[in-house]
Amino acid sequence: MSTTQTTIETSQLNLTGGTIRHALSDVVKADDWSDFKFTPIRESTVSRAMTSRYFQDMDKYAVADVIIIGAGSSGLSAAYVICKNRPDLKVVCIESNVSPGGGAWLGGQLFSAMIMRKPAHLFLDEVNVPYEDEGDYVVVKHAALFTSTVLSEVLKFPNFKLFNATAVEDLVTRPAGDNGEVTAAGVVTNWTLVTMNHDNQSCMDPNVIELAGYQNDGSRDTSAKHGVILSTTGHDGPFGAFTAKRIVQIDGNQKVAGMKGLDMNHAEAAVVKFSGEYKGVGNVYFAGMESATLHGLNRMGPTFGAMAVSGIKAADEILKHFSE
Repeated sequence: MSTTQTTIETSQLNLTGGTIRHALSDVVKADDWSDFKFTPIRESTVSRAMTSRYFQDMDKYAVADVIIIGAGSSGLSAAYVICKNRPDLKVVCIESNVSPGGGAWLGGQLFSAMIMRKPAHLFLDEVNVPYEDEGDYVVVKHAALFTSTVLSEVLKFPNFKLFNATAVEDLVTRPAGDNGEVTAAGVVTNWTLVTMNHDNQSCMDPNVIELAGYQNDGSRDTSAKHGVILSTTGHDGPFGAFTAKRIVQIDGNQKVAGMKGLDMNHAEAAVVKFSGEYKGVGNVYFAGMESATLHGLNRMGPTFGAMAVSGIKAADEILKHFSE
């Protein structure tokens, strides 16, 4: 038997022969766990604990400084940068799906690995996501590692709230000039399941989250900085590119161009450069594949650097808006 084999077998014996320790080791004494029990609780206590906190959040974030539509890789990356730099801003994210993360739970064609071209790896370094360095690009062993890490980091910020299973049905708008100019003033929301079933019921009216910057009578409060909307709803789909499709109707001066064919080298840089403020309606920003759909850019396929970096670029513009 070789020295290497002996070392491996000895190591395995040490692993299997050691004392098992886990979080409940000091609670569970019986080998068969027959002594295990939970602390008692009433069903109504659980209900009150959930609903009271949820409605407190709805009240707290009825007015927000930043409303992010879509909790995919672009939206979450933007939320991370904004919340980290400005803990004084109230940031709320609306996600139509039960599970946030968009399409970033897997790589291309349902494969596990996530590819990011440099210099997007610098964001991975910041949020402590490990990767394999392949020179011009890096590989995260599973896309879910990136998404779960960024999501976890964002949810820790005390100035951030995620409302998932919630759809944005429309934008709130206000006049912003004497020549028909319009600014966004908030979003119209509803439970996603309600939004999907309007044709099955009648009169299922929505709710509203308003942007900061208005007085109680609805008039503009010029002493306060106007809040912003960042839309990152992805490419066209049932809920995708929602704001892009709606904003051109409100604006009337632009059309949704739709994505061009796949071209990684042109697409990723273009998505980053075109992410940011929308010029036709005030206080609206775009990032991610929704920018590609709005401006007629190439799709990039299964490479994710532009998703994160476009969110960071939009966040950079938004932070400058609040610092002016």
